[in-house]
Amino acid sequence: MKATLLATLIVSSALLSACTTTTGSNLDATKALTNKEKAVAVLNSIESGNPKAISYINSTNYTQHNLAVGDGLAGFGEVLQALPKGSAKVDVVRAFEDGNYVFTQTDYNFFGPKVGFDVFRFDNGKIVEHWDNLTVKADKPNPSGHSQLDGSLVITDIDKTAANKALVSDFVNTVLVKGEYQKMSQFFDGDSYIQHNSEIGDGLSGLAKAIDEMAKHGVNMTFSKVHKVLGEGNFVLTISEGEFAGKATSYYDLFRVENGKIAEHWDVVETILPNSEWKNTNGKFGNL
Repeated sequence: MKATLLATLIVSSALLSACTTTTGSNLDATKALTNKEKAVAVLNSIESGNPKAISYINSTNYTQHNLAVGDGLAGFGEVLQALPKGSAKVDVVRAFEDGNYVFTQTDYNFFGPKVGFDVFRFDNGKIVEHWDNLTVKADKPNPSGHSQLDGSLVITDIDKTAANKALVSDFVNTVLVKGEYQKMSQFFDGDSYIQHNSEIGDGLSGLAKAIDEMAKHGVNMTFSKVHKVLGEGNFVLTISEGEFAGKATSYYDLFRVENGKIAEHWDVVETILPNSEWKNTNGKFGNL
């Protein structure tokens, strides 16, 4: 059964690729889709099983950075095969495009309810690389009544993308990496800050309370390096590594910027698998 699925995926991809190179109308249809639309289609195919979406992945050059998944298109096929039939649910809540990268925030049922960020790199209209961060979906709102996924959806201020990326990068590097918490207030509009972390309340006051609680329980959260900053308009995603509670950790943080200040935040914090459990050798942050 597994071999049949993998063969179907790969053959479907090859046939669709051939059609788009030999048939003008199909080529035009493919070009009409943005990279963002292609990435969303691939994610939706996890639930729908739509084979056409596989044609948006480069079948011979696809690098996988989810360490629990084998490399290439075959690794993706193995994951689909392992899912209990009819269990997968995918709702892409937000999708953004920055150059040849697309990044998404998704409500999953993927071996259980999860929230995740996915990053895709495109080359010549095909997905050639994928990174992600996943966490278990919380079963209740955070102290301020927010979920991990609700909040603003509207992309604005496209002309301010570079400035917003610079602001968020400065915040993460200055405050989270260097630990200069005394400078935190300069990045926010007072205590007006909407928080979607499932354990933390709104505002700088909510963040300070959470940090104090972690300190009381001997839980350290450190950021050692920012690997990538991606953005579209008023939304900026940072991908960082560090440690949480003594374990190597990957941090994906999505910020919404308003009037030059950080106004809203979502995140996914994932423990990095030990090397002995890796199913590929590409690294969690490789090539970022």
